[in-house]
Amino acid sequence: MALLKYEEIAESLRVRMASGEFPPGATLPSGRDLAEQWQVARATVVKAMDVLRNDGLVEARQGAGFVVTETAIGRSAGNRKSGSARVTGGMPFTRIGDPEHTTPPARIATALGLPDGTHALRRARLMQLRDGTPHSYVEAWFPPDVVDKAPRLEQRAPIAEGTTRYITRQTGRTPAEGVDVTTVRLATDKEAHHLHLDTPAAVAVVLHIAYDQEGRPLACEEGVTPGSLWEQTDAYPM
Repeated sequence: MALLKYEEIAESLRVRMASGEFPPGATLPSGRDLAEQWQVARATVVKAMDVLRNDGLVEARQGAGFVVTETAIGRSAGNRKSGSARVTGGMPFTRIGDPEHTTPPARIATALGLPDGTHALRRARLMQLRDGTPHSYVEAWFPPDVVDKAPRLEQRAPIAEGTTRYITRQTGRTPAEGVDVTTVRLATDKEAHHLHLDTPAAVAVVLHIAYDQEGRPLACEEGVTPGSLWEQTDAYPM
């Protein structure tokens, strides 16, 4: 389905932010300039900025206009149900280390359908509450057939238009089904370090697997949250 004009503007700005043309702290073109460039009414540009602001990508500053945010916004694993916005339940995060090609744990290899010993791309981040307190430690894993066509996954910089949107554009494969598996266990030493936990400590673990329209795994993500912060609410008709 074709994008509406304000969605086109928002998408164009996302791509320009992701490419580094508008890095964190940069001021976006004025509403007047964008309206002239796209030949649209100012109200259309305002709607585009609302989309970016809701995605946590820009913020309005008095006297400066819209500025690219310094802190990326994301969602914890499992909070990706159909129909929700990309950053529903979103919170700030910081990247942990650089993306790396490595052999995933057995449970991740199984989720991605990878033969033993096959490398996958790992990206780690620490989700944070608004006061900077660690909320969850998340590792995202991508199979080689996805990474080969989506090379920006190997870069440390956040993907401004969203990882899912980027992968879809690069591979032509659309997420069609998500499966979440929730378990409870003790935190590993690495998880306890990032989450500032005294061991032993109970954690909730959500393994989120995204499948494309042909049932092939696109990615999986494992989010680890301290038991004291874990909460899940489901609403459904009865």
